[in-house]
Amino acid sequence: MTTISIIGSGKMGAAIAEVAARAGAEVQIVKRSASSASAARPGFTTGALGDRLTGDLVVLAVPYSAYAGILEHYRDQLAEKVVIDISNPIDFSTYDALLSPADSSTAAELARQLPDGAAVVKAFNVNLGDTLVSGTNGTTPTTVLFAGDYADAKQRVAALIEAAGMRAVDVGPLTRARELEAMGFLQIIMAALGKTRYESGFALLP
Repeated sequence: MTTISIIGSGKMGAAIAEVAARAGAEVQIVKRSASSASAARPGFTTGALGDRLTGDLVVLAVPYSAYAGILEHYRDQLAEKVVIDISNPIDFSTYDALLSPADSSTAAELARQLPDGAAVVKAFNVNLGDTLVSGTNGTTPTTVLFAGDYADAKQRVAALIEAAGMRAVDVGPLTRARELEAMGFLQIIMAALGKTRYESGFALLP
């Protein structure tokens, strides 16, 4: 059985937890503290930041600015894990730029900070939460684009997505995370401006 730990109990954490539940995975939700709002529902295991991670897949469902604090708790535990980076490092004070380096991405920066054996996969950042919960985008199954450098890690992420009834599309090595973050940036800005709805999103037709 696939096991997944989701660090973060906000809307995207809750949406990915629902994806994992549809896929038949065993789900652990790690909250900031025991009193934090929870994305949990019956059948999920919950914990607080600092508790041991039980998942073979670990989703960082927190803003990129929180990654340093997450690594303080979990850097060593992330060895041999598939670490899924869903972040869109937007400067929300201006809605006019990405905060990641111009020649890099949050996923690449994260990979540099993890111990040997950890495999970073960029995924879910181009999806809005509602389309993950429903599994559909308009009249088509939701498409999840992902990138990474390790074939086995990408296969495991793809298997989770497809077991949840969605379409998984491998866009290439982790260097493609930069383009995925640009797509996520554009989609969020369009929704914020009212050009699209938060229940919609980019669809890749077969």
